[in-house]
Amino acid sequence: MHHSGMELAIFAARVSGGMRVLIVDNDKVFAGLLAQLVGVCQHEAVDVVSSGLEAIRSYQKNKPDVVLMDFDMDKLNGLTACRNILSHDPAARVVFLSGIASAMELSPAYSGAIAVLSKPITTQQLKELLDKLPETTSKKFQIALKSESTVVP
Repeated sequence: MHHSGMELAIFAARVSGGMRVLIVDNDKVFAGLLAQLVGVCQHEAVDVVSSGLEAIRSYQKNKPDVVLMDFDMDKLNGLTACRNILSHDPAARVVFLSGIASAMELSPAYSGAIAVLSKPITTQQLKELLDKLPETTSKKFQIALKSESTVVP
């Protein structure tokens, strides 16, 4: 029984851990609300920044599990920041937030992002996304979302 302490610690870490999320949005009010939503979903917002440049710096510093990034930002936009982050860390998981989710350039195949959430974002949408992430790698994410109904346990 001398293992139980360690197993408990691992279990506790897994439960309380959740995903570490970097939030990027030039609308500071929205970004703040999003950080609260992430907390409500039992995940952790490690940083909240408001530009693409800050996103790149914060990603390198915090190494989050996932980046929730606004697509429409001045100067260095979400797409550029996403590609920059991916060039340094090909395993990075970036999710775009946008009010224009139908735009071609938002397609994950084109941008390298794993998903797009259109604003306004609901707690439910965010929770489903964050809860699903740990069991998926970025490459399989699109497929996993579409084909899960056909998976036999």
